Parts: sequence; structure tokens; C-alpha cells
Amino acid sequence: MKVASLALVTLLLAALWMEAHSFSFDRKLSTCCYANNFVRKPIATKLIQSDRPTDHRCSRQAVIVVLRRGKEVCVDPSAEWFKTYKENQKNSLKTLGLRV
Repeated sequence: MKVASLALVTLLLAALWMEAHSFSFDRKLSTCCYANNFVRKPIATKLIQSDRPTDHRCSRQAVIVVLRRGKEVCVDPSAEWFKTYKENQKNSLKTLGLRV
């Protein structure tokens, strides 16, 4: 009986631990952007550290741009300045001989 109880408690703790870690992982991936938090003005290229698309489950598709100091902002991927930024980024990688 003690072994069965110990096994059950161990399984329960493992399930809780996995749930806690999957929640924090999913939350980061499922960050969505809403109409009122989009940056409308162009961002200087030198300020951009990285970018990533929002999750496909979001109601509004966007790109999350990470700035040099770690701030994250939402950008419309169809904005002309962002398209130009991505094209320049792609060309830079080609110049370095990396596949895009």
C-alpha cells in the first residue's frame, strides 16, 4: 500500500511539474498582438535585435520585434518599412553566403 501511494504521489508531482513548465513555455509562444498595441512608426534598423511572428492561433497576425534593450513591440508585417527591413536582412545573409 505504501509503495502504491508513493508511486501515485510521484506521478501527481511529475504531472504538476510538467504542467507548470508547459504553461510557461506555451505562454511565451502564444503572445498575440492586438490593434491598440501596434507600433505604427518605422523603427530604426540599428535598434532591432530580433523579430518573430506571432502564433498562428492569434486573431491578428503580426511580428514581435525585440529591441536592443529587450523591449518587445508589435509590428504589422505588411508595413512597407518592415518589408524593406526583412528584404535588407535577407540580402545581408545572402552576401555572407548563408542560405535564406
